[in-house]
Amino acid sequence: MTRSTGNRSSDRLLYWLLLPVFVISILPIVRLAFEGVFVGGVPSLDYFRDVLGSGATWQATANSLYTAGLGTVISLVIGGAFAFLVALTDVRAKAALVFCFMIPMMIPPQITALSWVQLTGPSSALLNAFGIAPPMGSPQPLYSAEGIALLLGIQHASIVFLTLRANLRMIPSEQIEAARLAGARGGRLWWQIILPLTSPGLIAGTAMAFVTALGNFGIPAMLGIPANYPTLPTLIYQKLAGFGPSVLGEVSVLAMLIGAIAICGVAIHHRLLANRDYRLMGMVGRPLDIRLGARRSLIETVLWAVLIAILVVPLMALIATSLVPAFGVKLNFSNFSFDAFNQVLFVQPSTIRAFHNSFMLSVGAAMTLVLVCLPLAYVMVRKPSKLTKLINLLVEVPYALPGVVLAIACILLFIKIPLIEISLYGTLGIIFIAYLARFLVIALRPVMNSFTQLDPALEEAAQACGAGIWRRLRDVLLPLAAPSAAAGALLVFLTAFNELTVSALLWSAGNETLGVLIFNLDDSGDTVLASAVAVLVVLVVIALMSCFQLASRRLPKGVVPWQT
Repeated sequence: MTRSTGNRSSDRLLYWLLLPVFVISILPIVRLAFEGVFVGGVPSLDYFRDVLGSGATWQATANSLYTAGLGTVISLVIGGAFAFLVALTDVRAKAALVFCFMIPMMIPPQITALSWVQLTGPSSALLNAFGIAPPMGSPQPLYSAEGIALLLGIQHASIVFLTLRANLRMIPSEQIEAARLAGARGGRLWWQIILPLTSPGLIAGTAMAFVTALGNFGIPAMLGIPANYPTLPTLIYQKLAGFGPSVLGEVSVLAMLIGAIAICGVAIHHRLLANRDYRLMGMVGRPLDIRLGARRSLIETVLWAVLIAILVVPLMALIATSLVPAFGVKLNFSNFSFDAFNQVLFVQPSTIRAFHNSFMLSVGAAMTLVLVCLPLAYVMVRKPSKLTKLINLLVEVPYALPGVVLAIACILLFIKIPLIEISLYGTLGIIFIAYLARFLVIALRPVMNSFTQLDPALEEAAQACGAGIWRRLRDVLLPLAAPSAAAGALLVFLTAFNELTVSALLWSAGNETLGVLIFNLDDSGDTVLASAVAVLVVLVVIALMSCFQLASRRLPKGVVPWQT
C-alpha cells in the first residue's frame, strides 16, 4: 500500500511539473510556428514568400554561415590544441590553465567584442599609452566578417575544449602502451588510436560551437552593424526595431530559419556519430600522461602566451579605456581617473537600474529553477518512463535553439497571454520567463547528476518508515543534493547576470539588463562608461568562477564544468 501510494504521489508530482515545463519550453516555440504560417488567422505562406524571396535574407544567411563556420574552425584549432596538450601531456599548472581558458566563454560576447575593439583600433587607450596605435582614421580591422569569426572562435573555443577533454581523459594509458608494443608510433598512434577514440567529443564540440556561433548576437551586433555586415540575429534585431504591421510574422520566419539551420547542424552531428563506433573495453584506467621532456617549458610558454593574447591583453585594453576621461584620449598619470566607475555605480540611474534588474532577474531565476529542478530531477532519475524521457528532451529545446529564436517566441506568446488577455511585452516578467526557459537545463543537469550518484537505499529506508515523497525530499534527499543544487543555481546566476542574446529583443525603457546596457552605451557613443560597466561585470564573473573553483572538491564530478 505504501509503495502504491508513493507511486501515485510521484505520478501526480510529475504531471504537475510537466505543465510549467511545457508552458515555458514548448508553448512559445509552437506559437512561433503558428505566427509564421497564419496571416490574420488564416493559413498562408505569404510571410515565407516575402522573407525567403528577399535578397537581404539570403545575404544575412550566407554571412551567418560564413562567420559561424570560420569561427567554428578557429574554435576547433584553439580548443582542440589546448584539450590535447592539457589532457594528454604532463604540462604543469593544469588547473590554472583550464580555469583561465574557461573565462572567455563565461564573459558575455558583447564584452569580448568591446574589449577587442578597444585593443585594435586607432583610439585604443592601451596602444596610445605605448605609442603603437594605428594612425587616426585607420579602419577598425575587426569591423569585418573575419573579425566577427575571430571573436566567435575565441568565445566558443572553450566548448570544443570541454567536450574533447572529457573524451581524452577517458583514454587509459594501458591502451596506448599496448598500441606502442604492437608497433604504433608517432603519427600512426595519433591517427589510428587517439583520434578515432576522441572523434565523438571532437564532433560534438564542433557541432555545439557552430550552433552557438550561429545564434550569437553580441559579437555580430557590436562588429557587424557598424560595418553594415548583417547576420540573421542582427537582421531580426533591426527588423524588430523597425516595427510595421507584418514585422512579427517576418521575424518569426527568420527565427524559424535560424532554428532550421541549427537543427541541421545537430542532425549532421548525430549522423556523423552514428557512423562511428569506437569503444573502450572494461574500466577506464590511469589517464594518459605523455612526457614532453625538454619541450615542456616551451609548450607551457606557448599555452600561457595564447591565454595572455586572447584574455589578458583585451581586458587590459578594456580597463585602460575605462580609466580615461574620454574615448580616444591617451592614458597617462595626469588623466588617470575613476570617474567612469563613479558615474556607473553612483550617478547614472540607467546603470544602477540595469545592475538591479540583472541581479533580481538572475537571483529570481536561479532560486525558482532550483525549487522546480529538485523534485523534477528526483522524478526523472527515480521514476524513469517515456514521459520523463520526453521531459528530458523538452528542457533542451530552449537552450539548444539560438537565443533570438526564444526571444521572438516569447514575444509572440506573451504579447497578449491567451485567455487572460494580459500583455507581458516590455516588462521584466517576459525576460524572467525567457530566462526560466533558457536556463532550466543548466539548473537541472547538476541535480540529476547528484541524484544518480545517491544510493536509493537511503530513500527506501525512509519510505519503509512511512515517510511520504515530500518528507523524503525534504529530510533525506534535499540535504544530500543541496551542493549540486547550489552549483546549478550559481551557474544560472552567472549565465543570466550578463546575457544579451535573449534580452536584446525583450527589454524596454526602464527594464534594461546589464548586457543590453553595455550594448546601448557603446552604440550611443558612451564607450568609456560601457567599458567601466564591462570591467565590473568581468570582476563579478571571475569572482563567481573562483567561488566555484574553491568549492569544486566538495561537489560531485561534472557539476563544475572546468573541474580537473
